[in-house]
Amino acid sequence: MARQQQRLSALQVSKLTKPGLYGDGGGLTLQITTTGAKSWLFRYMVAGQPFGMGLGPTHTVSLAEARQKALDARKQLIEGINPLAAKKQIQIEAALARARMMSFDQCAEAYILAHKAGWNNTKHIGQWTSTLKTYASPVFGHLPVAEVDTGLVVKCLSLIWESKTETASRLRGRIESVLGWATTSGYRTGENPARWKGHLDNLLATISKTSRTKNHPSLPWPRIGAFMSALRAREGVAARAVEFAVLTACRSGEVRGARWAEFDTAGKVWTIPAERMKAKREHEVPLSDAALALLESMPKDGELVFPGTKGQPLSDMSLTALIRRMNGDGKPVWVDANGKGVTVHGFRSSFRMWAAETTNYPREVAEHALAHQLPDAVERAYQRGSQFAKRAALMTEWAVYCATVQPDAVVKPIRGAA
Repeated sequence: MARQQQRLSALQVSKLTKPGLYGDGGGLTLQITTTGAKSWLFRYMVAGQPFGMGLGPTHTVSLAEARQKALDARKQLIEGINPLAAKKQIQIEAALARARMMSFDQCAEAYILAHKAGWNNTKHIGQWTSTLKTYASPVFGHLPVAEVDTGLVVKCLSLIWESKTETASRLRGRIESVLGWATTSGYRTGENPARWKGHLDNLLATISKTSRTKNHPSLPWPRIGAFMSALRAREGVAARAVEFAVLTACRSGEVRGARWAEFDTAGKVWTIPAERMKAKREHEVPLSDAALALLESMPKDGELVFPGTKGQPLSDMSLTALIRRMNGDGKPVWVDANGKGVTVHGFRSSFRMWAAETTNYPREVAEHALAHQLPDAVERAYQRGSQFAKRAALMTEWAVYCATVQPDAVVKPIRGAA
């Protein structure tokens, strides 16, 4: 019986060259292809169906090793196990194990790649990449994503939870999204350790949105006229963009991205499309005579009202740099009540406090002018109508005030629109 199961010799295996199948017995077969390649096969039957399982090439697997592999396969058959199915299962499990070794950083990169087409702009993609690389990567970015647990997430977040709470809150959400993607993709199992409700809210302090909001340094409203006078003395597209932002109380990005097609100068209205608004709702801005005169002074050479180099939109930094240059090399001139240099966004606060302190317009009119979400559904229903007319009057008064230089005055720190 032993002779029948071991019909080949090592010498024969090395000498045989003719293509074909050469049985050693017990299902073990030497296979020689037409190209001269030699390999081992284990041939067997299960439920009347023939199977062939490769055991490896002869230059790697010796005759003795092939016989041992065939013996192991016959033992599996005795136990009712299909050797080929068992081999494929082992290969699948090994592949899954390799996949589960995918690091958090790799998963984050894959998540961003999969979702960036649905995001509005490259700035958002950059923010995702930057926050994860800055705060998550040093803690667990190199680890297999399956090993990221609650302790690691808390360690990462706790470093900035109180000092940079807004950033930490966004970071937590982004970590949760990446881990959720990894679970769905089969790279990890179990609950998401970055979820907030019923989990991290038990471990990290709940800090209200109000307490974590950082107001942009804003110029005290009595000094707006002096600032605008100095600003109008400066040339350049950036100076005109800042001036227009102050006159309209709009955000920097809304002004920098303004297009001529959005303006109805006859109707004195600037309609900012929803996709360019923070709240993703169309916003109609009433234009004062001063704002219209500024638009009239701008060359209409392209699609953008305030173009940067090569026809691209101005960068946010170009407006910030302009204000810094206006402060000069010595002690800053244009500062908030706490002595900090003002920002473009801060002029929205200046406008809001001016409206509250010096006018009788209802609160909702000023909030509409800033395109803020109103808390009451009835208030939100009025988007133009009398609200628009009142906003137009308010913006006209604001433009007149901006053209009037007032004596410097000491005011309390401004806590207005953000």
